[in-house]
Amino acid sequence: MQLNRRLLIIGAFALVTGLAGCASGGGGEGGPRRDPNRITSEELAEYTTLTAVDVVRRLRPRWLQGRGAGTSGQNTPVLILDGARMGDAQSALRSISVSDIQEMEYMNASDATMRFGTNFTGGAIIVRSRSR
Repeated sequence: MQLNRRLLIIGAFALVTGLAGCASGGGGEGGPRRDPNRITSEELAEYTTLTAVDVVRRLRPRWLQGRGAGTSGQNTPVLILDGARMGDAQSALRSISVSDIQEMEYMNASDATMRFGTNFTGGAIIVRSRSR
């Protein structure tokens, strides 16, 4: 009798947690979850009249925030445009039209340093432009 009761309780718990998982398994708005480190061409298609910095501010504002102690500007991300270092991301993104961008990606400081070398204390925003 005691074993049947335990199995019943375990089965009920599994059923309840399984249903709760199904109910909350969506992406919030019914669509797929967006990668916090990537802005795809599908997302960019909605903002073709804006500059790249405006899109980043709307979709991934944390990319532009300084990192670490004393974030007075020295720990802001660097922009990499088609493999070329362009300098401070926020300034450089102002001159890029969204219609020229295929994809954007944020890379944290350690990953950017491993890939591109030193002086990426705020990470990097990598922009891949559309082929023309």
